[in-house]
Amino acid sequence: MSALSQQPIGFLGLGVMGEPMALNLARAGFRVLAWNRSRRPPDRLASAGGRILPSARDVMARTRVVILMLANERAIDAVLERGTPQFGRNVSGRTIMHMGTTSETYSLGLDADIRASGGFYVEAPVSGSRGPAETGRLVAMLAGEEAAVDCVRPILAPLCREAIFCGPVPNALTMKLAVNLFLISMVTGLAEAFHFVGKKGLNLAAFQAVLDKTPMSSEVSRAKAAKLAAADFEPHAKASDVLMNNRLILESARGIATPLLEVCGQLYGEAVQSGFGGEDMIAVLRAIEARPDTSGRSQI
Repeated sequence: MSALSQQPIGFLGLGVMGEPMALNLARAGFRVLAWNRSRRPPDRLASAGGRILPSARDVMARTRVVILMLANERAIDAVLERGTPQFGRNVSGRTIMHMGTTSETYSLGLDADIRASGGFYVEAPVSGSRGPAETGRLVAMLAGEEAAVDCVRPILAPLCREAIFCGPVPNALTMKLAVNLFLISMVTGLAEAFHFVGKKGLNLAAFQAVLDKTPMSSEVSRAKAAKLAAADFEPHAKASDVLMNNRLILESARGIATPLLEVCGQLYGEAVQSGFGGEDMIAVLRAIEARPDTSGRSQI
């Protein structure tokens, strides 16, 4: 076992993605010290050898590598106590690995603040939802100083099937936004296709079987098609999080044409506004179903 695996690893954020990731680290033999903003039963992580500590400050005080899997920028600032004297004590001498999704501008500022306080910063956003997180098959995009990136690579092995270096901060987050642009438009198109099939009275299971045999088939299409066919809206990636990502991409893409993304953003906005933000991203179907029929439109 490597020397790094003997050192405790901090993990802040045990949500839909964070909990299975922390579990995979613990099961791989890493000493995981974790904390979550909302109280969660620690049984699963504890049974794998991890520990839940009373506060994020406790976690940072006892670790030299700290993984952030938090909901948004406000949560990160609050947990790190950014803007207070405690921030420097929390990050000095530590490598902070940001594995969530935020704006590029925010990440650049966080990188500068951490390095100014004597810490190290690695961007490591991941592509994949809860399923790949549970099986350790996420794909990480890495950015930062190469020495810091090389230091955390062994930690990523139980979590990711690939970890691809993208250059300096914020290149990893920019790459993640590009990947999410494709993902959002693909799942929206898939949901619209299921809506079309349903309106035409075709068998949904037969459509799913045909789709799975076509060149368009992928891990994402198979997983989301199965959920659509079963009307299973349990979240693997929440619609509200997809809407947040959509807005981050639009912010990054100012001056760049993103017509598909703009339509997707409208639909996800409607789904969230209608109360489906806590459902899986296939809840975009709810917004499509709520749209009026357009039988009188011109032909393409």
